[in-house]
Amino acid sequence: MKYIMIGTACLMVIGIIAGTFIFEKTPNVNQPETPEISDPVPPPLQPVNEAAPVGYSLQQDQLQITYNQGDEWVKVPIEKELLFEGEYSGNEDELIEASYVLNQNCAAFLYAHDYSSPDKGVRLIYSNNKGQTWEDAKVTGSSPPIRFRKVAFINDSFAYAILSADRTMSQELTTVYLSKDGGKSWNEMPRPDITRLISDGGFVDENTGFLSFGILNPEKPDLQVTQDGGQSWNEASMDIPDQYEKVFVIAEVPFEEEDHLAVYVNQGPNGDYKGGKVKGKFISIDRGRTWSFQEEVQPDEID
Repeated sequence: MKYIMIGTACLMVIGIIAGTFIFEKTPNVNQPETPEISDPVPPPLQPVNEAAPVGYSLQQDQLQITYNQGDEWVKVPIEKELLFEGEYSGNEDELIEASYVLNQNCAAFLYAHDYSSPDKGVRLIYSNNKGQTWEDAKVTGSSPPIRFRKVAFINDSFAYAILSADRTMSQELTTVYLSKDGGKSWNEMPRPDITRLISDGGFVDENTGFLSFGILNPEKPDLQVTQDGGQSWNEASMDIPDQYEKVFVIAEVPFEEEDHLAVYVNQGPNGDYKGGKVKGKFISIDRGRTWSFQEEVQPDEID
């Protein structure tokens, strides 16, 4: 009996030693690591117009510009919502048409402050070196909420901005601002004696400019012209053939063509002549004071 107990004890000791040896030799089984949770990588920016070599994007709630079709981007130091301040309820994935200039030589963007803030002005942020540095200029120090907004540069020094504001039903105030130092400073010009809603406007040179009014049920073009750099405005005379009365009703912005000016006059929002897209082309040989009909123009014939 004594020998049996000794043998059993020896077996137990041998078993413990063997078990310990096997446990130490057993490879550890690695538990799967919990993957780190990281913020999703935002998709690459896409220019609004992918075909244009110079473009912009409003993705990621930030205005950015590119000069090489999206390979590299430059941030514009302006809050996105300020670009749409005022009376605007359209698409905010794209900039408001004509509210900016963007080309190889200049990037310029009109914006307005929140109208509940003390500074209710309209300003222009611009760069002449592809976004390396930016300037911020005051166009007007105070303004009611703006509706129509347009900015353009005629040359390196002369620029114009056209703003409409304080709309009540079908009436509003339209003001032209001019810069003669490349956008650094702006001067308010006398307003035309017109309170209809503006459709469009622009200058063809430093002296000759136009404002086109009437977007709600127009019956004829209302084109105002200045030939003294915005100091005075007068209604241009348009000789419309009888068959086009109440057909061609809204003048677009005139442009230089050979030795005269030309303008397209469209049918307005309710036009139905030949599908509503045909325009009348008029020409002027006296820098916009009088206009004569030249021809009908199909949409695909317009550059």
